[in-house]
Amino acid sequence: MSETDRRIGAAMLASPRASWRTVGRVLGISERTVVRRAAPLFHDKTLRATAVRNPVWFPDLIPLALRIRCRPNQISAIAATLARRPDTVWVDILGGGDEICTILFLDGPDARNSLLLRDLPATPAVQSWTSHILLRVFPAAFDWSGGLLTEAELTSLRPELPAPAARPSLQPLDHALITTLVEDGRASYADLARRADTTALTARRRLEALVAGQVVRLATEVDLARLGIRTEALLWITVAPGGLEETGRELSRHPQVRFASATTGSANLLVAVAAADLNALYHFLNDTIGALPHVSTIEVTPILSGVKRTGLVRAGSL
Repeated sequence: MSETDRRIGAAMLASPRASWRTVGRVLGISERTVVRRAAPLFHDKTLRATAVRNPVWFPDLIPLALRIRCRPNQISAIAATLARRPDTVWVDILGGGDEICTILFLDGPDARNSLLLRDLPATPAVQSWTSHILLRVFPAAFDWSGGLLTEAELTSLRPELPAPAARPSLQPLDHALITTLVEDGRASYADLARRADTTALTARRRLEALVAGQVVRLATEVDLARLGIRTEALLWITVAPGGLEETGRELSRHPQVRFASATTGSANLLVAVAAADLNALYHFLNDTIGALPHVSTIEVTPILSGVKRTGLVRAGSL
């Protein structure tokens, strides 16, 4: 990708539903140039827009992170099988070559128990696993731009949303809107209205309310190497309990952090980091993590391959 394409891609990461006009204004290029450069990126699925449900608003969902040890000669097949499941959100093959990390949104205790007590034990290539419930996903990382945009550009891209209601009840049309957004995060308001059997104005108002209330989180998926980001890792961090909220929020705002969540388990904070290279990752660990007062231990697991991200299977990974 050219420098212009990378900056357009970064804008789509930071604001998945930004209009072409807004992107052009923020990046200092014409709307026509944005359309000419961005449309092919979405057409060939270099960029893909989607949405992720926030489990806080869906009490039947169990957000689970699994670390699965596999026979090395079967790891690609296991990762592919996991990626095909509709309830997996992320599937990564980790640096040791025999471990997978996957994040799932499971539909209740029966689905969780079937996976942990039946499916995994019945898979000969699976040697062991640990499960970690995601207690709180810190939202700041969802307007991540890979450090390719300035803070002023990010501020200009962020839409002005209505103040969220304390806890509005979800309406039937909201579920139809969410289903459509998961399929295509940039679906037009006319398409959203048609799928939800409502008007375009109502669809827009409800979508803005869903995003403002963090019922759903809009996201754009891209192979980060296309943006010049070639080093990814998962960090399993142990934080003093009283400092978990502060540490999670601070890290989620860092330009190299894609995802941050408090979890159960021996490590209580899971962070996904994307850096330009190994040197940048080293400085993040030394300078950023090292300066946090509540961190006691950290385990770094490099990512060899991202098979599925934000609920979307990576092209060519299966």
